[in-house]
Amino acid sequence: MEIRINNPEETETIAKIIGSVADPGDTIILSGDLGAGKTTMTKGIALGLGIDQMIKSPTYTIIREYQQGRLPLYHMDVYRIENGADDLGLDEYFEGDGLSVVEWGKLLGEFLPADYVDITIEKDPEDMEKRKLRIQAFGKKSEQFLSRIQQKMEESV
Repeated sequence: MEIRINNPEETETIAKIIGSVADPGDTIILSGDLGAGKTTMTKGIALGLGIDQMIKSPTYTIIREYQQGRLPLYHMDVYRIENGADDLGLDEYFEGDGLSVVEWGKLLGEFLPADYVDITIEKDPEDMEKRKLRIQAFGKKSEQFLSRIQQKMEESV
C-alpha cells in the first residue's frame, strides 16, 4: 500500500486511523531518514489510541510507555542500539497487551519480531512538506492489521 501525503496534518490523520484499528500485540516498524516524520506518525497513532499525552522521541531512553489510551503504546527508538538488542526484552512488548511502535526498527536485524507492519516514510526531494508512505505487512496478524487500516481509510474518504 502506498500513500502520498501533502503535509504533517495528513500524516497525523492517517496515523490516527492506524491507531484506531490497532489490536493488542500489533507491532509497527517505522523507517525513514532523520526528519522524515516517524515521531509525528507516532504522535498521530497515539491520538488514534486515545492517548493525548505529549509523545516524545525515546532516542535516549529507548522505550517509553503510555498507558492512558484504549491500548498501551510502547514507543521505541532503537537507533542508538548497536549491541544488546536481545537484552532489552523487546519480545515482551511485541507479544504484550499493547501496540508497539519501533522507530528505526530494521536496525534490530535478527531481533525483529516475526510479525509486523512496516511503514516507510520517504521525503519528497522537491517539496519538504510532502511524504510518501509505503505500508507492508509481514505475517498473518499484520496482514489483518493492514486490512483493518485499509478498510478504515476507505470508510474515511
